[in-house]
Amino acid sequence: MTNSDTSTTRAVHGYDDLARLMSLMTGDEKHGPAATSTLDALWVLYDRVLRVSPGTADAPDRDRFLLSKGHGPMAYYAVLAAKGFFGEELLTGFGSYASPLGHHPDRLLIPGVEIGSGSLGHGLPLAVGSVLGLRAQGLLDPQVWVLTGDAELDEGSSHEAIAYAGAAGLEQLHTVVIDNASATYATRGGIAARFRAAGWSVLTVDGRDHEALHAAFTAAHPGRPHAVIAQVAPKR
Repeated sequence: MTNSDTSTTRAVHGYDDLARLMSLMTGDEKHGPAATSTLDALWVLYDRVLRVSPGTADAPDRDRFLLSKGHGPMAYYAVLAAKGFFGEELLTGFGSYASPLGHHPDRLLIPGVEIGSGSLGHGLPLAVGSVLGLRAQGLLDPQVWVLTGDAELDEGSSHEAIAYAGAAGLEQLHTVVIDNASATYATRGGIAARFRAAGWSVLTVDGRDHEALHAAFTAAHPGRPHAVIAQVAPKR
């Protein structure tokens, strides 16, 4: 199935339906926590922030969402199904040979997916490139969002992207870091300090609190990229 094969008339579900939608997917239990840690942030983004829908998934002026935390994509698939990007009947085939819903998202197979992800540390630099590409086309309204895990910020490509985006003042760039205390190497002062030192606007919130997430996602940050640290585990 490709993006051109999708229908624009799909059933739309609410947040309370996500647990049921996720339960339809089996076969990747070892990444269950990786998926559930992202669920609330993904829902708030797609429900209240991102300017993209099944009918505008290819529109030049759409907002872009890049899932860098591409392993354990069950929550992402559930949210996309809930928002009508594809029918929920696809969820039961998750991870099977014939299913477009693989253990890592594939942008060529799944409607609404912007990048193929799973190799950690690639999403943030790809988001930087997306902003630069949009600027080169004179498209300044579309916002670019990338969701990362805390551990993948240890990757050198992530450090380079953080440093460059802050110095270049990429205001269209937004990073959501799911902090579930899985990073091996601690950053002095914490994750927020790393972004702040590079010139980013930074807010830290409870990653399960929808109102706090929405307020952080929509906070003004003129002239700077914006990072939201969504904590889903006790502080270290």
